[in-house]
Amino acid sequence: MTRVTFISADGERRQEVDAPAGSILLDIAQAAGQPLEGTCEGQMACSTCHVIVDAQDFGQLPRASEDEEDMLDLAAAATRTSRLACQILIDGGLDRLTVRIPGEFNNMQGM
Repeated sequence: MTRVTFISADGERRQEVDAPAGSILLDIAQAAGQPLEGTCEGQMACSTCHVIVDAQDFGQLPRASEDEEDMLDLAAAATRTSRLACQILIDGGLDRLTVRIPGEFNNMQGM
């Protein structure tokens, strides 16, 4: 299990959840009630599951694919540590993972 910490866009709310190895960060976020849509269902056709990975954790993740980088170019408020939650596989190599939810920028349903 890897402990994942979600931080709200305003930085005031933190939620820690346990994520089993082999799970996808988007699924963990949605199960925890985080406002990530993932409307493309992992088909790399949108950027509605954009998260900002803590700079200290970013190096633990495998490099983003060229397709993911192209999708991140479309994401509002993307940073140098932005990733798509649908592309982050939780594995034993992740000690802890902290991500910030960009908020309204990636939530087209207004949740």
